[in-house]
Amino acid sequence: MTVKRLFRLFKNGIKYIFDRKYRFTVDTYRGKYVKLSDEDYVKLATKVYFGKEIDLDNPVTFNEELQWLKLYDRKPQYTTMVDKYLAKKYVTDIIGEQYIIPTLGVWDRFEDIDFDSLPNEFVLKCTHDSGGLVICRDKSNFDFKKAKRKINRSLKRDLYLYSREWPYKNVQKRIIAEKFMSDNESSDGLTDYKFFCFDGVAKLMFVATDRNNASAETKFDFFDMEFNHLPFTNGHPNSAEPIKKPSTFDEMRNIAEKLSKGIPHVRVDLYEINGKVYFGEMTFYHWGGLKAFDPEEWDEKLGRLIVLPEKTVED
Repeated sequence: MTVKRLFRLFKNGIKYIFDRKYRFTVDTYRGKYVKLSDEDYVKLATKVYFGKEIDLDNPVTFNEELQWLKLYDRKPQYTTMVDKYLAKKYVTDIIGEQYIIPTLGVWDRFEDIDFDSLPNEFVLKCTHDSGGLVICRDKSNFDFKKAKRKINRSLKRDLYLYSREWPYKNVQKRIIAEKFMSDNESSDGLTDYKFFCFDGVAKLMFVATDRNNASAETKFDFFDMEFNHLPFTNGHPNSAEPIKKPSTFDEMRNIAEKLSKGIPHVRVDLYEINGKVYFGEMTFYHWGGLKAFDPEEWDEKLGRLIVLPEKTVED
């Protein structure tokens, strides 16, 4: 074991002892709370992250309402919409195939992947997970062992058990390969534009920058639909650099609104790549509904945008 790894383990151990939120997250992934009901889990999570009890009969803030939606707005199509493979067909039927990043293959296990059939550049990801991305720029230098470890870790993760995001509960765990996409105007990888939509109306969005910059923290900058910068942070600081309005902003907004019709709240993530719009994914619970806003008043302001539906519970 290297000195660097020992130091990281020691640092994380200290953090586990003194940081309640970190300890709760680690314990969740270790399965400590697996026997809790969904309702008891979101109550406990809210207490840990916000230091207060949640009133599920009268949720007020954006984060509280996301917890309510986890428990009581459960429609079968939500599972399709978060499945990174099935969502493409769902989205194609609404906005057209021209907005879809091509899929090169789908497999149940890493060992089943036919790498000979893949081009020199490609992207691997799991259908049920977030963050388990593997990018290949050159097959002759591709670290297959490292990729296998990352993908297999991702296949073992269960996003439903962490923060009880119900749409992920029944997603089939598979691996997909996609066409590698690059933007000639960006040196920081692809920039995605994340639209917060409320029953078919986009109200705000944010742009993430520095995501691929190992020496800098990721930045989140929020904007209204006139692309005016909004004065709050959520999870990451604002960028010190001005954010350029994408040339396809109006087209992206229109797409996001089409995809979100009839849904109390969903975040639609899109890319602008070389002047064209591509679908990324749909997210029902931004940060799992467990990330504070600064100033705090914005949590309630965004909460006013959600109109809670009648309870619909499907298993």
